Amino acid sequence: MERLGNVGINRVVASLSFARMADAMGNSILVVIIPLYVADLAHASSPRLPESLLIGILIATYGLLFTFCQPFTAALSDRLGKRKLFIQSGLLLMALSIYSFSLATNFTQLLFIRGLQGFAVALTVPASLAVMSESSSRRSRGGSMGFYSTLRMVGFAIGPTLGGLLQVRYGFRAAFMTGTALVLFSTILVQIFVEDPEHIAVPTKVRYRILDRRLLGGGIALLGLATFFMSSAYSMMTSLENEFNLRLHQTALGFGLAFSALTVTRLIFQLPLGRLSDHIGRRPLIVGGLILMAPATAALGLVTSTWQLAGVRALQGLASAAIAAPAFALAADLSKEGGEGQQMSVISMGFGLGIAIGPLIAGSLATIRFELPFMVGALLTLWGAWLVSRGVPEPERSTASSV
Repeated sequence: MERLGNVGINRVVASLSFARMADAMGNSILVVIIPLYVADLAHASSPRLPESLLIGILIATYGLLFTFCQPFTAALSDRLGKRKLFIQSGLLLMALSIYSFSLATNFTQLLFIRGLQGFAVALTVPASLAVMSESSSRRSRGGSMGFYSTLRMVGFAIGPTLGGLLQVRYGFRAAFMTGTALVLFSTILVQIFVEDPEHIAVPTKVRYRILDRRLLGGGIALLGLATFFMSSAYSMMTSLENEFNLRLHQTALGFGLAFSALTVTRLIFQLPLGRLSDHIGRRPLIVGGLILMAPATAALGLVTSTWQLAGVRALQGLASAAIAAPAFALAADLSKEGGEGQQMSVISMGFGLGIAIGPLIAGSLATIRFELPFMVGALLTLWGAWLVSRGVPEPERSTASSV
């Protein structure tokens, strides 16, 4: 246990990480199911819009609700100090929403359900990240965040492939029931093994603000922007599943396997790169990851086979591994006591907004030219690399260097 502690893995970190892995597995089943489900319900009073745009709107609804509810849920979590309550409430709402997909009969109902999912994740993510920040030390925080992100990526790697397999063999209902069961299992893990840190009560002199601009300084806002560029780049293909399947002559299972290649490479490199950031600093890895993300994103519009798609996604996974854990760790390094939930939520807000905007951009621009959204995504990540290199500070690493 002492060796695990040296790399940032303690009881709380491990328990919450495994719980979020199960949650991610259940939630990510929907990645390959939603585009197919929209196509299946296209005849049921759906708006007369291109199918790719409908899918983009549906995915964007989730991301936008997730993003814009977070300042409120994060601030309330900081004020009350009841992190576990927020995590559990969000997980239960997520389970309910996944089950509700099996009852939906038209696009409007799907839109409402995705909005509910966005709110559910807004309850869970800021509280989870605050627990991670409060349960880790600066000396090993990169390892803690790397372990947390790695296990979540295990869930995201398995989920799309499992979803595609279930849909092909057993239909939509089996996929939705499996996703619901996995999220409920995550809820049980949190209930049994995760407790609120004892030191999270906010001093009475700290003023409660939903949007506190003082918490956005010191590079926090730019880190949120970096995660926005990252997630928008690699989420673009989600609204174009049907187009990829037609172009590459593949099934939902093939798309799910290729999609999961990102999470496979990310889970392989997430922990070692997070740990590396404890020694060499966070910023160099974030900048390098954003630069690598650019050609990998542009190549998505040029692939001609499932194997090429999987290879490009694997490269995106390596890039995102270099960005994600160091960005979360750096945000935790820069956060102020009593405001961890709000400041950590800026990073996850950037992620959520990217998940929302990326598919929407792809669904809109792909109607002009299939390659266009991926070129735009590549340019955005290069701009993000420049912004981080110029505007994000790197805290002193004197304690990390001695490890």
